[in-house]
Amino acid sequence: MQKWKAYYYKTAGNECELRDYLDKLPAKNRQKVLAWITMLEEKGPTLPRPFADLLEDGIHELRVKLTGKQERILYFFIFQNCIILTHPFTKKTSAVSKGEIEKAKKCRIDFTGRFKTIDEFEKYITH
Repeated sequence: MQKWKAYYYKTAGNECELRDYLDKLPAKNRQKVLAWITMLEEKGPTLPRPFADLLEDGIHELRVKLTGKQERILYFFIFQNCIILTHPFTKKTSAVSKGEIEKAKKCRIDFTGRFKTIDEFEKYITH
């Protein structure tokens, strides 16, 4: 069975929305989100609802409920075994907003523009 590895998306300026979000969460909630990310790494694209779902055009959502709030982390798969977690948000309507999906797509465009191969990406993350 293939093992996936999740990475937090960082802008070219090294900003990371997901890291900032996790740092602000209470420890118990942070542990829950990290457990969901671990499940995603173990199952990859086969992680079922209610944990994850495909939204559109290769953008997926990790679905976490924290203290009554519907938290989402959008992500995409790339290369052979990488998951790029783009950004978190609190879902306030019945559907994920087009704006959030477009934001994830822009992250993917930026990512694929900077990293054409897994080797380029690995060099970036090891420095």
